[in-house]
Amino acid sequence: MQEDTNGSIQENSGNGHFEIDYPRGKLCLGRKTLVMGVLNITPDSFYDGNKHFVHEDAIEYAHKMVAEGADIIDVGGESTRPGASPISEEEELKRVIPLIKILSKEINKPISIDTYKAVVAKRSIEEGASMVNDIGGLIDDKNMSKVIAGARVPVIIMHKKGSPVTMQKNPICKDLFPEIMSCLKRSISTAMEAGIEKSKIILDPGIGFGKTMQQNLEILKKLYEFKGMGYPLLIGTSRKNFIGALLNVSAQERLYGTLATLAVSIMNGANIIRVHDVKAAVHVATICDAIRNA
Repeated sequence: MQEDTNGSIQENSGNGHFEIDYPRGKLCLGRKTLVMGVLNITPDSFYDGNKHFVHEDAIEYAHKMVAEGADIIDVGGESTRPGASPISEEEELKRVIPLIKILSKEINKPISIDTYKAVVAKRSIEEGASMVNDIGGLIDDKNMSKVIAGARVPVIIMHKKGSPVTMQKNPICKDLFPEIMSCLKRSISTAMEAGIEKSKIILDPGIGFGKTMQQNLEILKKLYEFKGMGYPLLIGTSRKNFIGALLNVSAQERLYGTLATLAVSIMNGANIIRVHDVKAAVHVATICDAIRNA
């Protein structure tokens, strides 16, 4: 992939292939769906809260995910489940920085920092994080785009409506796709103005963030519509509430439902899938990629 004279992304072919440079390597997207493994260092995440809150457990789990085929490890220190209350920068830094410092030396995969706070992103990058996963879409913290531009790391720009505390109380009312695309375009403009390269941007429509169950399903069904924006797509459906509502099961019982959504997402254009269950997701991605590339 190259950028033309206007700075727009040029795909390697007509098949939606992208290459994204990060500080220690390059992500190749297109023929292979990349799997991002979730590593939550929180006591209150909806599925794996407190499972990896001790750093030794988190380090062991990160190695396990890499061994199972994870292409990216996404470290998060603050729960963003519906209804979650925010935590301070100091607490978030205390949770993630020691872990990133160790993992950046022990694993050979890019580490993503899942945060909407510029200070946390900056410190994480200084300690070895290679990309930023911002649920705030570069809007919640006005300094985030400057931090990312200065570090020249990739960024995942996600759409959400409201904050985790309020987002499911006032979901999008109408014009689902136009509203999401409009917000993402605003975030992209913010990125460009700060100097973030187009070739380092990944988009995430934000399943479960200010959307109804029906809207989540519609996004998955018509995910290909976002491909027209010209950027790689990340999808995160892993064990989310809409799957539990459809199947009437707890978060612990949502694996099979999650795998179905991953298969649909990949076939409809997702380049990266963000998951809790790496091994199962790798199997799904391998089969879907083989079908897509046949």
